[in-house]
Amino acid sequence: MAYALGIDTGGTFTDAVLLNAAREVVAASKSLTTRFDLALGIAASLDGLPADLLAQVELVSLSTTLTTNSVVEGKGSPVCALLLGYDAQQIKTSGLVDLLGHDAIESLPGGHDAGGVALAALDEAACRAAIARHAPRVSAFAISATFAVRNPAHETQLRAWVQELCDVPVTCGHELASSLGAPRRALTAALNARMISHVKTLIDSVQRTLAQRQIDAPLMIVKGDGSLINVASALQRPVSTVLSGPAASVLGACALSGLDNAIVADMGGTTTDIAVVRGGLPALSFDGAMVGNWRPMIEAVKVYAIGLGGDSEVRLQGGEGLTIGPRRVLPLSLLVHQHPQFLAVLQRQQSEIPHASQMRFAQALSADAAHLGRLNDSELRAWERLCQGPVDLEAANMHDRDLARAVARLERKGLAIYTGFTPSDAAHVLGMSDHWSAEAAVCAARIWARQMRHMYGLGKWPLGDAVAPARDVVAKVTDTICQKLIEAGLNDAGQMTEANAGKVATLLTAMALGRNTSGSVASARPADADLQQPVFALQFSPDLPLVGVGAPAGSYYPAVARGLGVQLVVPPHAHVANAVGAVLGQVAQRVHMTVTQPVRGIFKVFTPAGPVDFRVLDEALAHARALAADEARARALAAGAAAVALSFGQLDNRVENEIDGDVFFESTVSVTASGPPLRKRLRS
Repeated sequence: MAYALGIDTGGTFTDAVLLNAAREVVAASKSLTTRFDLALGIAASLDGLPADLLAQVELVSLSTTLTTNSVVEGKGSPVCALLLGYDAQQIKTSGLVDLLGHDAIESLPGGHDAGGVALAALDEAACRAAIARHAPRVSAFAISATFAVRNPAHETQLRAWVQELCDVPVTCGHELASSLGAPRRALTAALNARMISHVKTLIDSVQRTLAQRQIDAPLMIVKGDGSLINVASALQRPVSTVLSGPAASVLGACALSGLDNAIVADMGGTTTDIAVVRGGLPALSFDGAMVGNWRPMIEAVKVYAIGLGGDSEVRLQGGEGLTIGPRRVLPLSLLVHQHPQFLAVLQRQQSEIPHASQMRFAQALSADAAHLGRLNDSELRAWERLCQGPVDLEAANMHDRDLARAVARLERKGLAIYTGFTPSDAAHVLGMSDHWSAEAAVCAARIWARQMRHMYGLGKWPLGDAVAPARDVVAKVTDTICQKLIEAGLNDAGQMTEANAGKVATLLTAMALGRNTSGSVASARPADADLQQPVFALQFSPDLPLVGVGAPAGSYYPAVARGLGVQLVVPPHAHVANAVGAVLGQVAQRVHMTVTQPVRGIFKVFTPAGPVDFRVLDEALAHARALAADEARARALAAGAAAVALSFGQLDNRVENEIDGDVFFESTVSVTASGPPLRKRLRS
């Protein structure tokens, strides 16, 4: 019998499952993700599966939340954005300054207008000088020119110069998105460039691990829309794997639950992802899905990804009070589980005067070559120290301030991770989890509660009590998940902007959970209860149960379901739903081509080689369909499809009036090429 192997590498856990030909889970394994060397965690997961069945694997597929997490947390490799034809306002609108910083952006003459005509000639000397300045200090280049989707000539030429001058990956905006909107296309290109090294590291780790076990089968990766691509395509467009993990979790949740209509909520270590599924398929967002604070131009599952997970930092934020996430930290229960010697430090700190350095340790996270190449001497010393084991920052602040400051810079670069009090720790205090050190979690809860009370004036927990603060943290997680589920429902209705949906969801959550708008538990109802009878009753559709997946699903979702009055389904193997979904997709590639009528009687087709004019609309549309079909078919086969079927779509912008009759303005021709992935043929 042949099997499919699904692997999911998340921020906290790496999961592996084996599915038989009937798509049934026959074995599953979970291990800690080892960010410093991903191959170790992947190998540990595979070692938990039967070796005789691994020998019969004919397809391997990978999903990951590492790219999603890097976007949500604002972490990534250093890159340079080369912008052609952008003005200052467009650069500001793009968000690139917040993402990359001023020094990583080069604005150069060039770009085209809406008709594909060059606005200015490329300045070859200026372009080559910009490339030479940044090449030694970046992991990749991102190129974006105005109206490059109408004429990509300038992006293509600039890429050729980058490839001539240095051996650094380069990504062009017109290859990632076909929609107008230069600022967002530039952001998408920059996010893509930042992820290249992360995705390459992950792919290399998986390939090494498979080779060591003599698993010789095609390796695919889940895209954000739930379809599959091979590793070569993923390295060209790693931004397409943003929301890979959430997309896989949706497919896995539907398969494991047997439900075609549901609200899927997947809580991991770093994010919680929510999607609405109807007819067995999640809705797709063709305008780009919201990931943290960014909306890259990628076609993906319409998912609401928020920085809330088991490893999210519990902290105080301004006037908002208790806040969880979006920063991921290392749970103290996990730190002590891996390094028991630090339990004594926490035991001592729980009786000392509170200060910010308590229960704060730092650990090496990822060895990003581009970042390491830019470290100064003190940062290199700090990195070498972290490679020897976790650093106690309380001790460092007292005895080696330069080390403490350098470690802080490494954390901001994504090379190191801090410890902190997390929902995972709170769950260990309350007995909801028991896989790590409960004793460390209790100490952490006591220290954190003292910090909140004495440093920030938050909370009224009894001295030395670990249970009460842990309960409040779990309640905050529950409230936040409820709010995001309501917000997802409001967004799904399409009647509100995201900002307004968030505000309304906050109020509705307070009403649904019986709390007032300040967040405190509502007092008992007075004797004259009729005066307090609510006017509205919040109710989710009975036809859309909540399917909870992810490792913490059983801990948090029962309270969420009770609070919202929704049916809860936690299917078998819910803790490895992402890995299950990783092997259920098909290869699918979509190509869009635009036809416009800039002047009456001239129909312009915008092709990858530049604009082409036609006198007859039907001929223009036929040309667009033929080119799009050829491109979609070629992409699908290159992405690893065994066979390809084509489907066509067309969205027209026309106006009918009494004077001019039927007036054609624009049409978008879409072609989707899809098919099953190639599989290894096993010997009988």
